[in-house]
Amino acid sequence: MEEEMLRQIELSYRVIKESNENAPPFAIVVDGKALEICLRCDVKNQFLQLAVKCDAVICCRVSPKQKALITQLIKEYTGKTTLAIGDGANDVGMIQEADIGVGISGMEGMQAVMASDFFLPQFRFLERLLIVHGHWCYKRISKMLYSSFSGEVTYDDWYMVLFNVILTSLPVISLGVLEQDVSSEVSLQFPALYQQGQRNINFSWGRVVGWILNGILASLTIFLANIYILFPAAFREDGYVADITHLGGITYTCIIWTVNCQIAVIINHFTWIQHLFIWGSIFLIVYGALPPTYAAGGFQLFLEAIGPAPMYWIVTIIVLVVSLLPFLVHIVIQRLLYPMDDHVLQEMIYCCKEDIDDKQMWQREQCKSRKTTQIGFSARVDARIRHYKRTHPPKEKNKYMDR
Repeated sequence: MEEEMLRQIELSYRVIKESNENAPPFAIVVDGKALEICLRCDVKNQFLQLAVKCDAVICCRVSPKQKALITQLIKEYTGKTTLAIGDGANDVGMIQEADIGVGISGMEGMQAVMASDFFLPQFRFLERLLIVHGHWCYKRISKMLYSSFSGEVTYDDWYMVLFNVILTSLPVISLGVLEQDVSSEVSLQFPALYQQGQRNINFSWGRVVGWILNGILASLTIFLANIYILFPAAFREDGYVADITHLGGITYTCIIWTVNCQIAVIINHFTWIQHLFIWGSIFLIVYGALPPTYAAGGFQLFLEAIGPAPMYWIVTIIVLVVSLLPFLVHIVIQRLLYPMDDHVLQEMIYCCKEDIDDKQMWQREQCKSRKTTQIGFSARVDARIRHYKRTHPPKEKNKYMDR
């Protein structure tokens, strides 16, 4: 029985490997008894290679332990993110073993719901959870990075304290919570957009490095422009030159405008909340209007010192344009020469005002649908660590040696 199973697996793997791109999709149907043989050590690797090559694997009449074991093996073998969906107590192990667990409440109780990350009342909401909210969450997370902030004594203490607390955190939170590249109706009409997450387009190393370089370039532009424009000459008509307080206030204004305008550029779905958070950052005026006991070095800084100076507004506009120019050029080149699917949909919906045929989008995706998905570096490292721990269990201490 085992030899026959191994022969069938090798034959099926050879057929799939020799098939061309136009061949129909392959699937495997295996029951619990056959799966028990396939998961043995001498057949397991061949079965996993065959299962990964197939478009679908259907396991029927399997035990709860086998469900969890399949999820664990696929996660360790491929290093990819796994999602498990269940509605009963026999699915708890599978849901807990997967990276993302979805529980469905029903006649079988609430055990699956209590063990899951996401809860749905009915199966019919699963399509919207994956295609709509899954796509939205992938887009939101790819645009919002959690980072820390540090500053020199150039800035007032309250500037540094409230930078991440109020002035830039609220626009970032609105981006991570309310961002939508397309509406829910369009996501359901064109499920091809869901493949962006499967191919890991927005989390590629090139994109991450690009954001890092964009941040470095913007910080250098803000610092060098303020230093070389303000310090050599007077910035007011009465001949006053900028001291450390003026430099900190002007530089801080450039930072706030650059960060918030950068967020405004990458947002596709604006609401009144985002407009309020992005354009409502007027802390510099409010802080400068406070009494000297609270405002310290920022007392009347904007209203009397830097606000009336034309150089303040000129520097702010120049720094803002130069800081955003590389990113704007990148957006123009990408949308003109290398547009993504959501870019095409946005242009046709908001610019052309035309209806789109779903078949056109699927023809666009056919050439990319069979490409292998990318695996992140952290996922590969985590998979190797789990595999090493599984193959090299810790040695038990001899209790008699301790005595």
